[in-house]
Amino acid sequence: MIISASTPGAPQGTGEVPVCPRHPDRPSYVRCQRCGRPACPECQRPAAVGVQCVDCVKESARTTRSARTVFGGEIRQGRPVVTLTIIGICVVSWVLQLATGGAWTERWWFAPSIGQDEPWTFLTAAFLHSTSPLHILFNMYALWIVGQYLEPAFGRARFITLYLLAAVGGQVGVLMLASPFDDSWRTAVVGASGAIFGLFGAIFFAMKKLGRNASQILVLIAINLALPLFIPNIAWQAHVGGLLVGLALGAAYAYAPRDKRQLVAWLAPAVVGVVLLGLTVWKYSTVPSIGSLLGA
Repeated sequence: MIISASTPGAPQGTGEVPVCPRHPDRPSYVRCQRCGRPACPECQRPAAVGVQCVDCVKESARTTRSARTVFGGEIRQGRPVVTLTIIGICVVSWVLQLATGGAWTERWWFAPSIGQDEPWTFLTAAFLHSTSPLHILFNMYALWIVGQYLEPAFGRARFITLYLLAAVGGQVGVLMLASPFDDSWRTAVVGASGAIFGLFGAIFFAMKKLGRNASQILVLIAINLALPLFIPNIAWQAHVGGLLVGLALGAAYAYAPRDKRQLVAWLAPAVVGVVLLGLTVWKYSTVPSIGSLLGA
């Protein structure tokens, strides 16, 4: 009798040697507890009872729904990776600011007068800080405190979207409240404060959704909004712009219907982005007409 190994996964008792479907040259007498096919040692994966083949393990992982938070974010273990990455980028950028004598700062800062020609500065300015260590230390500390709570709650995708749109919203706030008639149009701004205020706004609604007392957040927001009254050279306009974006996205993330969370996670940022773009285009469209009235 000729022993054949040409039929992968043939049942025992037929006279044929069972072989691994992935490796037909390997006889395999151990079978997957899920599909019943032979699995060689390389393709075996420990299961609660017996072993499973790699194909069944992959299929199980694909079809099993991952655990979600009350806001729809995927539950992950470990450190807040996005928050730590943002902090790392800001620290590296700050070192480059010091090392280049201001050249790095001037390359990426934002001012209403340059935003139309260099639109990327609406975002890049949020990763810059003044040369004073207190500026970056305060912002990074606030980011760490709020980020390690919001990132796991909202999920990484929602959190990074919130942060970046709030950062852009901060510069849009500066633009909207600037006037080409005075120095505010040419004054450069730097700092993550707009994005941080966006997180403040979002965490307010997150805590309200969970039934927690959010009065401390309101006090924190009020104190920081009042700081420009006592400390000069603070772009409070960026605080307002970032806060409004954070409130909008925070409310959308927190109160989205359970069956619409994934849709809202895409739709809400898209709407906010369109609004920010529309306000920016409108503001810059008014500048030529103002200039013509001045005879420029």
